[in-house]
Amino acid sequence: MKQGYLILETGEVFEGTLIGELNNMIGEVVFNTSMTGYQEIVTDPSYAGQILTFCYPLIGNYGLNDEDNESFSTAVSGVITGDMCEAPSHYQSTKNFSEMLQQAGVPGLTGVDTRALVKVIRKHHTVKGMIATEPSLKGGMDVSQEFWVKKVSVDEPVTYTNEGPHVVLIDYGYKKSILTALLHENCRVTVVPYDFSYEQIKALQPDGILLSNGPGDPMKLEPYFNEIKKITESYPTLGICLGHQLIALAHGAKTKKLAFGHRGGNHPVKELLTGKVSMTSQNHGYVVVEESINYSQFQVLFRNVNDKTVEGLKHVSLPIQSVQFHPEAHPGPSDTEYIFNEFLHQVVSSGGKRYAKV
Repeated sequence: MKQGYLILETGEVFEGTLIGELNNMIGEVVFNTSMTGYQEIVTDPSYAGQILTFCYPLIGNYGLNDEDNESFSTAVSGVITGDMCEAPSHYQSTKNFSEMLQQAGVPGLTGVDTRALVKVIRKHHTVKGMIATEPSLKGGMDVSQEFWVKKVSVDEPVTYTNEGPHVVLIDYGYKKSILTALLHENCRVTVVPYDFSYEQIKALQPDGILLSNGPGDPMKLEPYFNEIKKITESYPTLGICLGHQLIALAHGAKTKKLAFGHRGGNHPVKELLTGKVSMTSQNHGYVVVEESINYSQFQVLFRNVNDKTVEGLKHVSLPIQSVQFHPEAHPGPSDTEYIFNEFLHQVVSSGGKRYAKV
């Protein structure tokens, strides 16, 4: 195997062994603390434009299967691991991790001191980097902020038939698990592009709206805030991750970038109405600024136990709710799966088709 390097804009260089396929992509270097679920993580469209570092030292030991991808393509710009298992052991495994990266055209680097790398990221906060065959770059790392949502969203509406309420899923880079959760609850789902207008959505006659997760800075979607506001004021709405941020922004709040984000499967979140703490799966770099929330319209429903950031909102009079975490993800516990049931009951009480899970 060939020697490779992760070169950071801050000057640090990390050496390792190249895997996957070099693509000369410059990306934000981030880290995820999950111990399992690497297949779901690397296929999450929210990682578009990012070079992902796995904190857990051994990746690939149970291989990859044909069922658990979260999207049809791998959007991540690169992957960094400490140790890579090339001989996985699992009855569903159809390929190993490096083969997946090769087929997806994504570069990887293994044998890296990921503990030292995470310390650098935590020190510098937002850090761009590039995986290369040489330990230095001829040019700099100036890169335009691409509109990643457009790259991962569907181009045309796609409908999944079912007998329950009709939910329009606005696709900013949705995870397959969100669609699966809705279909499991007997919903008929229409996935639409991120730029669908209020009038286009109205023509679909939805019973409810779900704003999905997705990559990048939510302010990139500022031209669509007015349409999002009209949509959320007209239909029962649930926002997840980026969708949560977009609901807040459309109703006048602000967002800010975290120092190094929340990415992992064990983030504790407290529901303020009950005091109950749930363990959640998260993947985001931006949060809603609490001081910017209009409390005559919204109440904070969830809060992060570690850093006290806003993890969920609920409108005081309209059937609008949003969560920063992923209720469809089961990083072990399935504590927050009930949020989908609450959303669907709101759909029914607002006049949608009767919720009837068989």
